[in-house]
Amino acid sequence: MIVGWIGLGNMGVPMAGNLLAAGYDVSVWNRTPDKAAPLVALGAKQVASLPRLVEECDVLFTMVSDDEAVKAIYTGADGVLSARVSGKLAIDMSTIAPETSRFLAEQAKKAGLRFLDAPVSGSVGPAKEAQLVIMVGGEKADYDEAKPLLDKLGKAAIYLGPNGAGTSAKLAINLLLGITVQGVSETLLFARSLGIETEQMLEIISQSAVGTPLIRGKAASILADDYPAAFALKHMAKDLRLAREAGVSTPLAESAQATYRQALEEGLGELDLMAILRHLQGPSLTK
Repeated sequence: MIVGWIGLGNMGVPMAGNLLAAGYDVSVWNRTPDKAAPLVALGAKQVASLPRLVEECDVLFTMVSDDEAVKAIYTGADGVLSARVSGKLAIDMSTIAPETSRFLAEQAKKAGLRFLDAPVSGSVGPAKEAQLVIMVGGEKADYDEAKPLLDKLGKAAIYLGPNGAGTSAKLAINLLLGITVQGVSETLLFARSLGIETEQMLEIISQSAVGTPLIRGKAASILADDYPAAFALKHMAKDLRLAREAGVSTPLAESAQATYRQALEEGLGELDLMAILRHLQGPSLTK
């Protein structure tokens, strides 16, 4: 089996690397060719064109930034569907609108390409350690075929129903993620206003019923007020926008969507989503 991988960002590189480590033959293509270098060093084959990659592989993974990018990858003039795809299986791991996943599935079906939407919960650390949670929508038989591959990428690959179900679940879990990060940030600022040091409050949170690996993992970044992107704030703002467009209108969702949008407009988009703390504390407050 030859596995093709399109999209070599912060997540794509370690995920494709895990497939190489598991013994799969992996061919890669990226719009920026230089990004393939780490995988080529591990034994991946770099292919010069997207249609050629598709024709060479049996199973194709795509993981790109947004709806526009994934549509271009599949339906563009030299996209996936311009190649001979009949009988092949495509697994899109991008975080996009459920409507987009269903559209791509319909276009793929017309060309004879089987299609799963399979976005992930987890950032760079879990991607490197193959500890992602993968949410899958599509035909159950295609999921069963893909499961051995997905098991090399995550700790759980959960089948949820027809196309669009995976991306729907991803928007839901990222809604919780966005709300949680904002809630922690507001808690730390409130405690600080009452004279409780941030390090002390983080310890309290960590030892309490609401302590999570997420909060513990962000502690060093919070204390240093330094937010290298494991999951960029701009992506969370995009996901919350997609959730709103999909119909969520609850009070916390509305608040989070507005807060992340404001942080994005403030120029924090390239930082980790935990930089929402920097936005909320404002220029007049210090660490």
